Amino acid sequence: MIEQQARGMPFRFDLREASGALADLGTLLPLLLGCIAVGGVAMLPAVLGFAVFYVATGLYYRLPIPVQPMKAVAAVVLTAGITPAGLAASGVLLGATLLVLGLTGWIQHLARLVPQSVLAGLQLGLGLALAGVGLELMASAPLLACVVLGVILALLFAPRLPAVLIALALAMLLAPLLQAPGIVVAAADVAALASLQLPTPAELGAALSQLVLPQLSLTFTNAILLTALVAGDYFGERARHVTPVRLSVSSGLANLLLAPFGALPMCHGAGGLAAHYRFGARSGAAPVLLGAALGLFALLPRELALAVLTAIPAAGLGALLLVAASELAFSKRLFDSRPSCWPVILVTAVATLWLNPFWGLVAGFLAEAARKAALRRFLGDSSA
Repeated sequence: MIEQQARGMPFRFDLREASGALADLGTLLPLLLGCIAVGGVAMLPAVLGFAVFYVATGLYYRLPIPVQPMKAVAAVVLTAGITPAGLAASGVLLGATLLVLGLTGWIQHLARLVPQSVLAGLQLGLGLALAGVGLELMASAPLLACVVLGVILALLFAPRLPAVLIALALAMLLAPLLQAPGIVVAAADVAALASLQLPTPAELGAALSQLVLPQLSLTFTNAILLTALVAGDYFGERARHVTPVRLSVSSGLANLLLAPFGALPMCHGAGGLAAHYRFGARSGAAPVLLGAALGLFALLPRELALAVLTAIPAAGLGALLLVAASELAFSKRLFDSRPSCWPVILVTAVATLWLNPFWGLVAGFLAEAARKAALRRFLGDSSA
């Protein structure tokens, strides 16, 4: 009984929890709306997927553990495109892999195999590709895009305000005045749940190489290992059940069960946990509140949901995507890297940007091996 009580915090449904619940929308909304508007992902199963996973996460962990789109997958959906069956296949493959790695405990060992330089280059390349999509959308109404971007940057100095919601509301108010075009969403994408679809061998291969392998390298570190560490920093003994194994299993189950029906591949995230905590979230009530809000939105009448989505100007969404892209590209591991790692980061980023994330990973591993060999040969550095 004592151990059970020590897990998580008592639920608090108050304004601080509500504020904390909105804190990670800066990551969730741009990528989710971008995948719907640009990538052609069906809205209803995508939003319901986040709603279900958020509520389940809050009830299980009883802490403000976040739920986020898998960024590498979202970036590929936005920049290269993928069929619904291919996206579902990637979610199932990711879910099954995370579940097995979590249940066997191998997750902590495999996370150490990917060098930090390769991770930094992969994030830089994906972020730059995503920034290109954002800039293209911003070009549809440059004045509105600049205003929205300026508001978002200004609100960085007022961290307790829901910057993304304020920016979206402003963009929707200015759109008619500036004649900015809205995002285009098919009514069918809003209304219908996706049916189970079997991918072709080609779609399965593309999902494995372009989505699953690159995403796993990011998920191991940010969504699992770092999330567990940050939870321990914030909540101490109350977070002892937030372990890499459990985070891997919960992410695996969510993707395995929800991706076949059209949900985007999802995970947890250290940055999202920090955002929820900074804005006041202290219990599992914050994820439950956000999940409930997303569920209510997904169940709105088709005409109302479509009206809300199409009222969002494409340029405003582009500004949000540009901010999300910068957070993905310019990670802490990029600035903490040693000068000898910069060529590896550059090679990985260029290969990711010009080809795809799989070849970015391959190029990065080769460049990292060459870097270590050069340091050992010319400097005698055995710890490279």
